[in-house]
Amino acid sequence: MGKSVLIIDDSSTMRKIVNRSLRQAGLEFDTVLEAGDGQEALDILSGEKPDIILSDINMPNMDGIEFLKKKAEDASIKDIPVVMVTTEGGSEDMVEQSRSLGASGCVKKPFTPDQVNDVLGPLL
Repeated sequence: MGKSVLIIDDSSTMRKIVNRSLRQAGLEFDTVLEAGDGQEALDILSGEKPDIILSDINMPNMDGIEFLKKKAEDASIKDIPVVMVTTEGGSEDMVEQSRSLGASGCVKKPFTPDQVNDVLGPLL
């Protein structure tokens, strides 16, 4: 079975950029799932179990921090690695909070394919 990824971001353009960066980094996924916020991601995760999740922090409805909290409560998905995608000016507190809630790493926007590979490569 091929590898799959779930990309969570409220911007469809940003989801496309993340997907393209994965390919440019040489990280091929057979299935790319997309969600516009944490709640939509949880809905997808009720039926799909991707190999890795990339999540924005700042989103409407359910942000990345709340998503991590909810994900940790569900035994069937709590072990899926999550890499947070944040803006360069993003709060270090948010990054630290996401790590304390189980995020495996962080990629700062704007990012290069090499940076994506450095963070995701060891997790796959």
